[in-house]
Amino acid sequence: MPARSHPHPRPSISNVSNSAGRASRCTEALRDIAEDFAVVSDEFLHKTHSAATATTELLRTVVELDRLVQEAVSALVVRHRSQGEPLSDLAPSLRLTEDRLRKKFKPATVDENLASRTRPRRAPTGTHRHDDDVPSPKNLLRAPHQRLACALTLMQAQSGVSQRELAKQLEVHPSYVSRILSGERDASWKHVMAIVKCCEGNCDLFKPLWEAAAGVRPTGTEPARYLRTYLTALMYAAGSPTTETILASTQNTISEADLKQALGGPGVPVWLVVKQLTHALQGVPEITLPLWRSAISSTESSLPAEAFG
Repeated sequence: MPARSHPHPRPSISNVSNSAGRASRCTEALRDIAEDFAVVSDEFLHKTHSAATATTELLRTVVELDRLVQEAVSALVVRHRSQGEPLSDLAPSLRLTEDRLRKKFKPATVDENLASRTRPRRAPTGTHRHDDDVPSPKNLLRAPHQRLACALTLMQAQSGVSQRELAKQLEVHPSYVSRILSGERDASWKHVMAIVKCCEGNCDLFKPLWEAAAGVRPTGTEPARYLRTYLTALMYAAGSPTTETILASTQNTISEADLKQALGGPGVPVWLVVKQLTHALQGVPEITLPLWRSAISSTESSLPAEAFG
């Protein structure tokens, strides 16, 4: 009697879905999502510390955080499956059956959604956009995230700390640091602070640049000092140009005394001075305007109507 042949075992769905490329894409997406989550959660933290923040605004931020969580879950499920691992590992944590996980997180659909996801970039609170103040495609270096990237790059070069050393300190891949320094990737405050400390820089100087880039509410308790720090940070990001260079960039529409007051006080100069200086330092006036308004409102002296330009 011939021996019964044993049929080949049917490959599991996990093995069928095994894809190193897809798993790698999911891992990269998870890094982006983690960054976005840090940015939005920082924004949420700042908003909750202000009694004036509307409930609807807080809810919008919470909904955004929830969206990021759902994106992270989908990326984790598909990465796990693409690595040939059984979905039974994840079912208890998500309180879903394997069959439900398989139907809810289809690899091709998740892959497409992750590739087309939009990353949060907040417009600064309380600002109004003007066409002449918005960075154009021809001058994207004025964008807040690029100002932050320029400042970080200058500091890293001046410190002599290599990108590889920074990556080791941050426990990330060197390419991750490279993209932060080039402005290709948004950075969380945690990572910016870690880079600044590694390079022995001034975290207080970088905080306004990061807050402008992330679009979160300024955390400074002294508006006039915050404005001066932001302008000083823009100056650093622009390569610390000399007084003569700055005045020439404004076509001498502001004086040396105006410049000294804007950067060091006392008081707050008129808006036209701050606007011209912002342009000269490669910044965007729409970012500086609400900071100037807060600084003005915090001072006791009244200004004539012409001071507002």
